[in-house]
Amino acid sequence: MNFMPVILWSDALVFLLLAAGVFGAWYVRRREYLLLPWRRVGQSATAMVSLLVLSLFFVVGLLDTLHYRAALPEKNGGEKMYSPEVLSVFDKLVTPLRTQTEKTYSAPLAVTLYAKESTSDAQGRVLRDYPRLRYGGAHLVDATQRDENVLWRAIKGAIGGLVVGMLLLVAISSFRRRLVGWARSVPTRAGSKANGGHVTCQPYTLRALLITTLIIAALIGAIANLAPAYHVLGTDKVGQDVLYLSLKSIRTGLIIGTVTTLVTLPLALLLGIAAGYLRGWVDDVIQYIYTVLSSIPSVLLIAAAVLMMQVTIETHPQWFDTSASRADLRLVFLCLILGMTSWTGLCRLLRGETLKLREQEYIQAAQAFGVSSLRILTRHIVPNVMHIILISLVMDFSALVLAEAVLSYVGVGVDPSMISFGTMINAARLEMGREPMVWWALAAAFGFMLVLVLAANLFADAVRDAFDPRLNRTEGTA
Repeated sequence: MNFMPVILWSDALVFLLLAAGVFGAWYVRRREYLLLPWRRVGQSATAMVSLLVLSLFFVVGLLDTLHYRAALPEKNGGEKMYSPEVLSVFDKLVTPLRTQTEKTYSAPLAVTLYAKESTSDAQGRVLRDYPRLRYGGAHLVDATQRDENVLWRAIKGAIGGLVVGMLLLVAISSFRRRLVGWARSVPTRAGSKANGGHVTCQPYTLRALLITTLIIAALIGAIANLAPAYHVLGTDKVGQDVLYLSLKSIRTGLIIGTVTTLVTLPLALLLGIAAGYLRGWVDDVIQYIYTVLSSIPSVLLIAAAVLMMQVTIETHPQWFDTSASRADLRLVFLCLILGMTSWTGLCRLLRGETLKLREQEYIQAAQAFGVSSLRILTRHIVPNVMHIILISLVMDFSALVLAEAVLSYVGVGVDPSMISFGTMINAARLEMGREPMVWWALAAAFGFMLVLVLAANLFADAVRDAFDPRLNRTEGTA
């Protein structure tokens, strides 16, 4: 093999979370009462457009999660050796962005460096001028041709993206019609006959998805046609492409926002339900624990835990065979620390809801008939608090993404060698104070974070409205 697959700790957690998502979708699909709220989500144009944008981020993050080490050239028939550098499938797909590094700063779509340098002409005279870039616009004979070439490449790429987007929409529409026809031909459960057991979309929702898909396809096509010839978002201090850094930061933000739930959910679910159902001394102990944790400033607690973990990693270098595995372990520990400090809010919500459900007549009837507490919890309590869990986790996603940026900015976030929105913002702090000011790195990190967090918040709002029984109490009564 010309490569050796590498599975980092964060990769394994992502695959576990993906498998849990697939199982959850299968479980919900087989139960009509759980599928009904998701039908409401599917009828919301805002939710579906936000989900489309989030899907693009998740695709980039998933491609960046498939890691490998490339094989080195063999010498004299010896044992095959592999490079110590850990790459991903995403790195392979965007190789020009990763390898075409310049000397230092260059503005977006520029063909020269951002600052003047001293050069000597044929007569030996020292001149101050903007040197040409090694890769950005290197195909141009004259720098004055840039504007025309950029416009032509952007239009050509946008047209190509529109064509690909329309072909994709036609293929999806054809597949959907076949799937709907098959679903209607299969006998469905009671209560599922109204729409053949599939999720329907309103006409305005389909129009919004169509328009958004075409816009995104045109934008991706234009960027894909410009990126091999120009640095679309400029370069940083060491000449790295800012577009590449922004796209690489997506995986870190998604891991912080999703893998942390693997720690938060079990703690909040078990302790919150136990406190609300068992009450007594169990409730007192759990309340004392999350009250104490809530009283400690979270930033100080996280900083102390991260610094202790960092010292442990630095004193045991033999644990790691590559620098990527060391940085990845710090990322995983950061997720664990964030999960250990962010479960208290959800636990408090679940405790209050369980206290209310415990007094319901059907719970008291089950207790009177001698039903075990474990069966009551799994059959009656947990299903009735799942909407709170789902809404809280989706809404906390954006807060965790922002938390990574803040922690990395103050120096207690991810490893400095790992690319993230926080490390980009931290590096841009000094760039904003120089003359001339370098603004595009901060603008790129801010723009990508804004789109990701905004899409997550809009989707969370739609999920909250769909699962709120007070807004949907009359549905199905007609």
